[in-house]
Amino acid sequence: MRHATNKAVERPCVALALDAETFEAVEEQRMAGGLRFWECDEVAVIVGRSGVVCAEVHEDRCWRDNVPIVRRASGGGSVVVGPGCLNYSLVLSLDRRPELRNVPSSYAIILGHIAAALALPGLEVRGLADLTLNDRKVSGSAQRRGRRTLLHHGTFLCDFDLRLMERYLRTPPRAPAYRRGRAHVDFVVNLPLPTETVRQRLAGAWPTFSL
Repeated sequence: MRHATNKAVERPCVALALDAETFEAVEEQRMAGGLRFWECDEVAVIVGRSGVVCAEVHEDRCWRDNVPIVRRASGGGSVVVGPGCLNYSLVLSLDRRPELRNVPSSYAIILGHIAAALALPGLEVRGLADLTLNDRKVSGSAQRRGRRTLLHHGTFLCDFDLRLMERYLRTPPRAPAYRRGRAHVDFVVNLPLPTETVRQRLAGAWPTFSL
């Protein structure tokens, strides 16, 4: 199973294309899957596989600021990425991990492992796909499923300019109940860890993701 922990600075379109290629390779049983981290030094908006851009994104502001809007292979809502945001891609075989075929269970298992690896007081799984620190979101995730493959995308806010969310993202049309109508800047918060520490702790917990 491929496990890439080195710091990779990539354009979002390139990183997401690589994730899609890995998904197809595992689906066709040409590789076993793996965990990969990547960052980007430009601000971008990433929209979910079925997301409606005009309902989730301030397109006019993105256009004025030359911020690209990119679509990913997994579902979920739109996110803003850039410096201080660590992205991860986890591709797993459902044949080897049948307990991940159930959608809610798969999120609970994967995010539970991540929360345990980060070992921060107050960090917990909330809603279906989020990690929160003292009731504020620090990580979101989304998935794509094939007949035998799971692609799990996620982000960690580490030293991210949270005001970018207010500028480029609309209030999501669907939100978890625990959000309680909060604006982006009141709902999210950065982890009290640098991206390198997050990467190292998750890499150290990698055996929990594999068979």
